[in-house]
Amino acid sequence: MDAGWIVSVALGLGLSASAGFRVFVPLLVAALAAKFNLLPLNESFSWLSSWPAIICFGTACVVELIAYYVPFIDNLLDAINTPLAITAGTLLATSVMPGDQAWVKWVSGLIIGGGGAGIIHAGTSLLRLFSSKTTAGTANPVLSTGEHLAAFSTSIGAVFIPLIIGAVVLVLLVYIISKLASVSKRKSG
Repeated sequence: MDAGWIVSVALGLGLSASAGFRVFVPLLVAALAAKFNLLPLNESFSWLSSWPAIICFGTACVVELIAYYVPFIDNLLDAINTPLAITAGTLLATSVMPGDQAWVKWVSGLIIGGGGAGIIHAGTSLLRLFSSKTTAGTANPVLSTGEHLAAFSTSIGAVFIPLIIGAVVLVLLVYIISKLASVSKRKSG
């Protein structure tokens, strides 16, 4: 296993994890980074750095960020964004995966990217649901701000310091999985 592969996996994991916080933030960051030659994309993903894609991702990003400040709409968005986060995570991870065979890139992207985004999104969705139940949604804007910051910092960090962000994301994934397992155990027991 060479160092380039490890960096690509860390980069894909960081970008996809940020899709678990916000779907369109990492897509916009990746598109802009690719446009300015800061992010090497696989050839078949060059469309990500096109101006139409950047405009679409930018518009969707603004709408998503604003919508998460509307109480209870944010919970609805969590449900809608679950498959979108997994899809975006898969796309982002696959776009930077090395290799010659497309199916290997897509399977790796689905496992690393889709899985990472899905786990992060599950953790944030449960946190928002808990906040909605205990504070009647009044604390949700604070959570939204934290998730916005996490999405931007993780996305930008993944482009510039992928190994560090990849390691932080791995720790976060283990923490969320352990919390989800303990909640599941409490409910079944």
